[in-house]
Amino acid sequence: MYRCVATSIEGFVQQLAVGYVAHGYWFYVTGWIPEDKDSCKIDEKLIQQYGVDVSKWTRCRRKKAGLANVQYLRYERFFLLLATHGPHWFFAEEPYFDDLREKPIEFAGYSIGCRCGQDERYHASVRLSRGRWKTLCSHFAWLALRPDASDVAAAFRALRVAPYAPVRRQLCQLLRQVNRRRKAAHLERIPVSVLRLRRSPVAPFRERTPAMGETGD
Repeated sequence: MYRCVATSIEGFVQQLAVGYVAHGYWFYVTGWIPEDKDSCKIDEKLIQQYGVDVSKWTRCRRKKAGLANVQYLRYERFFLLLATHGPHWFFAEEPYFDDLREKPIEFAGYSIGCRCGQDERYHASVRLSRGRWKTLCSHFAWLALRPDASDVAAAFRALRVAPYAPVRRQLCQLLRQVNRRRKAAHLERIPVSVLRLRRSPVAPFRERTPAMGETGD
């Protein structure tokens, strides 16, 4: 069975960046399933319409033949259709598709795109979106001059962001900004140990454990 419904934001971002973008799925369209529609039925319709549910051997044969492959991914009611290079009816059905190398996907405070590295190859790139970054800078500029360093440290530790390499650089930049303000005010600096800098892989399609009090119906 083709698995397409991510059970967490971090799982969605990981599957998109590591599972798809890193393997050449650069062309995409996004959509939202209306509240009055059955999301599972929409999944089935799109998967069938674009021939998504095929074996990895079929995908390999299509790639060798110069044909495109398509993937489908959803979190709650937000969904993505992604395609690789090559002929496919996806491009005829979705003429207003975007290219991740030119327009990153904005999702849940992240910006997921594709950038050319020093090796002149394209790689998946996950960073905090511009809006989320500006909000964090504003919030921590306000927090920076708290006399008690433990209050500021706790705020850094409470950040729930997946530390991909670009995100790590943003977090370190944020910490430097805070410490410059604290140094100027002759306050104790915040150590880098407050930052979560190691990312642990997650299971994107893991079944969600019902919270206490939920019936599971």
